Amino acid sequence: LGTLNLITPERVAEAGAEIRTGRTFPLGITFDTDGAWGDDTFRINTRHFLTVDGGDERGLVDALDEREIVSTADRMLANSWRKSMRFADDVVIMSLQSATQWDGLAHAWYDDRLYNDVPASSVTSRGAGRNGIEHVARRGIVGRAVLLDVAGFRGVDHLPANEAIYADELDAVCATQGSTVTPGDILLVRTGWWSTYRGRQDAAAWRAGCPGLSWTAAEWLFQKDVAAVAADNLAVEASGQGHEWAGLPMHMLAIRDMGLTLGEMWNLDDIAADCREDGRYSMLLAAPPLAIPGAVGSPINPVVVK
Repeated sequence: LGTLNLITPERVAEAGAEIRTGRTFPLGITFDTDGAWGDDTFRINTRHFLTVDGGDERGLVDALDEREIVSTADRMLANSWRKSMRFADDVVIMSLQSATQWDGLAHAWYDDRLYNDVPASSVTSRGAGRNGIEHVARRGIVGRAVLLDVAGFRGVDHLPANEAIYADELDAVCATQGSTVTPGDILLVRTGWWSTYRGRQDAAAWRAGCPGLSWTAAEWLFQKDVAAVAADNLAVEASGQGHEWAGLPMHMLAIRDMGLTLGEMWNLDDIAADCREDGRYSMLLAAPPLAIPGAVGSPINPVVVK
């Protein structure tokens, strides 16, 4: 579980005190074919299909009457439709990390070692033998969240492309908002970048230009005992800050070294607007992953309650 162990039952109980009005804010983006991933990447946007729909009804019932159905599944369906109830059924094909999601602790590594000195060979085509997302799913993720609205602090709709956010600015945002980050908190960092994708629908440019945390901010997160961090960009960290030894240095420090769960592609605009209005930037967050054994990440629809 890594730093999620910092969210103790006592911290969850304290987080309940953040609820004042009962207003809820979903923070997930839409899972559809217009997502941030194209057909030329290692991830795919969500494909949604109906496997049973109203158009099947007449043909299946007629075929059953004419004894033309040989499929057991179709025969079961047609027989059920001889009575009054009708239904639809659907399926999705998706990359688990193609939209709003958590990175699991088996998602990134270096020097052939995952978090907790687990060998990288434990991740195979069958899934992650260790550090899989199912361990997080068994206990869920519920706790106190603190929004740091960096775009709002700067007075802009969104940060410039590839802009890195450093620890001193995180401290300044906290001071301006009157926010205190305490051990076991879940940090939400708003850059405003997701709104730029909704405006132009250029997935490649959006992915390549994300502002976000500097990799050096990992030390700040460590010192604050943050349990998890999520942002409204592709990878929490800023794009274009890679070194010859690391394409995503924040992932290496956070996931592999600290055991810090990262949340990516969250929609923080509505909650930020509400926080600016009432001056309260802390809230209760519920964001459990799906219980998929061996998965290295999970789609979610996180919800905060104020």
